[in-house]
Amino acid sequence: MIGVAVVPAPWGPIRLAANEDAVVAVDVLSSPDSFAAACLHRLGEVAHASSDVPATVRRRLDEAGEAISALLAGEPAAAESIPLALPGVTGWDRLVLAAVRRLAWGETIGYGRLAERIGRRGAARAVGGAVGRNPIGLLIPCHRVIAGDGTLGGYGGGWLGEREALLEIKATLLAHEGNHPARRAP
Repeated sequence: MIGVAVVPAPWGPIRLAANEDAVVAVDVLSSPDSFAAACLHRLGEVAHASSDVPATVRRRLDEAGEAISALLAGEPAAAESIPLALPGVTGWDRLVLAAVRRLAWGETIGYGRLAERIGRRGAARAVGGAVGRNPIGLLIPCHRVIAGDGTLGGYGGGWLGEREALLEIKATLLAHEGNHPARRAP
């Protein structure tokens, strides 16, 4: 059974979904309905309010919520130990997202360099696509992947919201980690 919880953030609610074993989705700037629809589409299961799930699922949601809150407060270690699951995600996306999850607090990398790191030199665009499809944002820190020229790049493939709002979240997360990449000129 999948449960859903909400974690407050400076820019609005962060929605997360988990089963008793792992976190399966995290999203920002999504409505309850769009998050539920995305979970149903990718996971093939209806996500339930945390009050309607077994205690084991509630514990996983609480643990993940606390880790996200700690991450936003500048304590990255808590998020690193949260178990994640990626059902419905392709092998390519898993490869890329595993490399993204290994990025250290404060570390940034360009899409091309990330492609090289996973042994797929020249696959920067494909890496960008996988990063944009990340279903577990923040806990798989795709905000740490920036453009090859050192600018901010984009943020959040399917997330709702205006491009500028998403880039502001990415800039805020990176600044929190001590990085201040410039934005590209329009």
